Amino acid sequence: MSKHIARKRFGQNFLIDQQVIADIVNAVAPQRGDCVVEIGPGLGALTDPLARRVDHLHVVEIDRDIIARLRKRYAPEKLTIHEGDALAFDFGALAGELGESGAALHIVGNLPYNISTPLLFHLADFAESVRDMHFMLQKEVVERMVAEPGRNDFGRLSVMLQYRFVMDWLIDVPPESFEPAPKVDSAVVRLIPRPAAELTVRDEAKFAAIVAAAFGQRRKMLRNNLKGLLDDAGFAELGISPTARAEELAVNDYIRIANYLK
Repeated sequence: MSKHIARKRFGQNFLIDQQVIADIVNAVAPQRGDCVVEIGPGLGALTDPLARRVDHLHVVEIDRDIIARLRKRYAPEKLTIHEGDALAFDFGALAGELGESGAALHIVGNLPYNISTPLLFHLADFAESVRDMHFMLQKEVVERMVAEPGRNDFGRLSVMLQYRFVMDWLIDVPPESFEPAPKVDSAVVRLIPRPAAELTVRDEAKFAAIVAAAFGQRRKMLRNNLKGLLDDAGFAELGISPTARAEELAVNDYIRIANYLK
């Protein structure tokens, strides 16, 4: 089979470090009957060891050349290929189709760095169908995901993901672990959905709008960014300074603002 050339438009950087591959698969720790979904299987660095551990593996892939390779390599009884863009894939529908065995998906992948942030927001919508997620991402993105309030890298991504998931930074991965080598460092992160009882936002659309507005212009005070949404009386009642900036508030503060406005 001819060598596959990585395509920039798909953000392809193929993982080749065997130790990192083993560490990721061990972190996922799939059991024989688990439903595992890999996003962007590429040349199979994670696909092969995952397939050896589970009865059946699902993959989401957009590159037709890679899809053709996967079909030659795996029997349909072993691998289901969902052809298309992961940004448009309905992970909840897949869980529903699989019945009880698919009620909690394990999602894993070396995510394309050029779409990682919108893909993470998309995946958050299916948290109730997920048991855990393990992703290779640009290190800078992982820093933002797990950042604490008060840090410059604490932003919209931090708030929205920390509300829905417990996250752990697992592994640092240098550029030479890939072919071709990216120009940035990478890291592996685990996301575990929080129990429903911890999700206290009454209107998630309102919550998302508040967070987006607050971080819309980071250098401005919340009084300006939330103008038309929250007045000075509301700030006072919530005990939040209107002169604070978005990164100074904790996730729970945004929950309180959204519920107050609801």
